[in-house]
Amino acid sequence: MATETSEDNRDAAVPFDDAPAELKARVEQLKRRACAAIEAEREALLDLSRRIHGNPELAFEERLACGWLSDYLEGRGFDVQRGVAGLDTAFVATLRAGLGPVIAVCAEYDALPGVGHGCGHNVIATAGVGAGVGIAATLKETGGTVQVFGTPAEEAGGGKILMADRGAFDGVDLAIMVHPAGVEAVEFPVIAMAELEVEYHGRAAHASATPEQGINALDALVTAYNAIAQLRQHIHGTSRIHGIITDGGLAPNIVPAHASARYYVRAATERQLEPLKERVLACFRAGAEATGARLEYRWVGCSYSELWSNPVMAAAYIANARALGREPLPADRVRERFAGSTDMGNISKRLPAIHPLISISPTPIPGHSIEMAECAGGLLGDQAVLDVASMLAMTAIDALARPGFVERAQAAFEVRRTEDEANTET
Repeated sequence: MATETSEDNRDAAVPFDDAPAELKARVEQLKRRACAAIEAEREALLDLSRRIHGNPELAFEERLACGWLSDYLEGRGFDVQRGVAGLDTAFVATLRAGLGPVIAVCAEYDALPGVGHGCGHNVIATAGVGAGVGIAATLKETGGTVQVFGTPAEEAGGGKILMADRGAFDGVDLAIMVHPAGVEAVEFPVIAMAELEVEYHGRAAHASATPEQGINALDALVTAYNAIAQLRQHIHGTSRIHGIITDGGLAPNIVPAHASARYYVRAATERQLEPLKERVLACFRAGAEATGARLEYRWVGCSYSELWSNPVMAAAYIANARALGREPLPADRVRERFAGSTDMGNISKRLPAIHPLISISPTPIPGHSIEMAECAGGLLGDQAVLDVASMLAMTAIDALARPGFVERAQAAFEVRRTEDEANTET
């Protein structure tokens, strides 16, 4: 997914061990204050997490969660703008204290059909607002701005992308969030993704009496389905193709005149995704050619990009996680095939960002599962809310209180962007 890290980029990731003792002591005091402020909100935060968990809402329908989170932040002194970027369930909560960096904490809160919060977004959302409160407790001393971004539709629709395209992230210096999982990691494969909807139009006929008069749209889709299964043997190990049939006909004795499917196509980078999309379309065209059904297709929603984890921010996050007794796995210990996609990837290619994972289960479990939903609403999920809020707040304080932190993070981001542009040219 990523290019080899340059020497300059590795240097940028070195923690601030050479900081004067007085500065270190001041930063640590600010971090303790932030964590104390979060601890004081323990019951309110856990109640909020449980309410969101118990009322799962799908993409762009997160009215309860959006309202509860906005109300919570408004009650803690934030200026909350609702309906941001033309999205009913998006918000930005802002607190300013003079000049300084602008730090965005991203909160997701959409759920999954059938499994509720099987991706643990109740943890993300509540930890995000908790981090905002922790940062707010130190902002008068550090200066700068904290913004909590309520970002809908991460699972389907790309809320962050829509918000960024419509200017919501303009002026933000750094963006941070943490995602619950079955493993603890600061960096893992986040790959590019595009969503495809296909329809086949055939001709209905009596499936027993006059099958020769029909054109079977389902056969066209099954032909494509099998072709894609064969294609999977010959794509890169980091790529993914998976989908569902959303319509396969009306009755067994009617030749299906219509069939449809939804597919996700993923590759390590946006650049690798484009040719794979064409290979997938070739499979669907083959179904039409084989049966005579007419194919319609459309790439829907926002395409997700790979994620650039900022090394300066990641180094600070690791130190803060260790301070709370958590030990994220290094990138080379995370399985290559453990990969997903998120609209945070698109944000990370606009400005410096991180998207670590925090474990909410005693043993590794699959995401998007009933087991993950149970953990997100359990004791380990509760602890993750508080720990993530503290780790994000402490990382934000590093950015706000350590001279040169933001500049080093931005320099590392520019190195990555230059490397990506060089790869594009070659």
